Amino acid sequence: MELNLTGKVAVVTGASKGIGLAIARAMAEEGALVVAGSLHGSPELDLLADRWHLHPVRLDLSTPTGPAGLVTEAVERYEHLDVVVNNVGAVRPRPDGYLSVSDEEWVDTLTINLFAALRTMRAALPHLVERTHSSIVTISSVNAVLPDPLVVDYCAAKAALSSACKALSKEYGPRGVRVNTVSPGPVETDLWLGGDGVAATVAKASGARAADVQAGAAAASVTGRFTRPAEVADLVLMLASDRTSNVTGADFVIDGGLIGTT
Repeated sequence: MELNLTGKVAVVTGASKGIGLAIARAMAEEGALVVAGSLHGSPELDLLADRWHLHPVRLDLSTPTGPAGLVTEAVERYEHLDVVVNNVGAVRPRPDGYLSVSDEEWVDTLTINLFAALRTMRAALPHLVERTHSSIVTISSVNAVLPDPLVVDYCAAKAALSSACKALSKEYGPRGVRVNTVSPGPVETDLWLGGDGVAATVAKASGARAADVQAGAAAASVTGRFTRPAEVADLVLMLASDRTSNVTGADFVIDGGLIGTT
């Protein structure tokens, strides 16, 4: 299926690994001009830059100026902007419960999972409205509607992010900017499976094995497995393309049937 993304200028945040890297790769393979923002970059991102029209930018998206700097880099390089993918985020399990989460930790969680996206969209929207059609796709989480005390601050941040994106879809839809969210369940990335990921952290706190924690989380879904980053990327590309030109203000869950409600 032709997605008509060739020549489109796309900003992707948190693009050095995991879901962000998969999105950046898929966008570039479809012919988009990708500006890929991350804190440290990665060898994988550099390899993509050698092969495709992908420009890695290293900057701190958790700072007040980082997101605007990324957008400015894209516009100065390509003179316009068509697509924004808000992907950057992080989660830290709280096995000791709500009372263990300090004000500073709440601020850190809200900054990377909420304010980074809000600041990126604030910087991007004046450019997006100049295009006939443009799109914002934000990676939220099933935890936006599935509160979990293990990640209480993350859940709150993602709920606020999804709500903000819904409001923006109503404000900017009449001006040609579509705003949608994608809400994954557990995904095969370092966020869940890395040495400091959810599975390892929960295992350490409970005395279990990380592999058993991972298996239990996978078994909670109907498909019995985690989502793959490339599967999230495919969904993001469809929403970014004009194949979904009348889709806005929607949230698309990709969780293997984890959430049991309709």
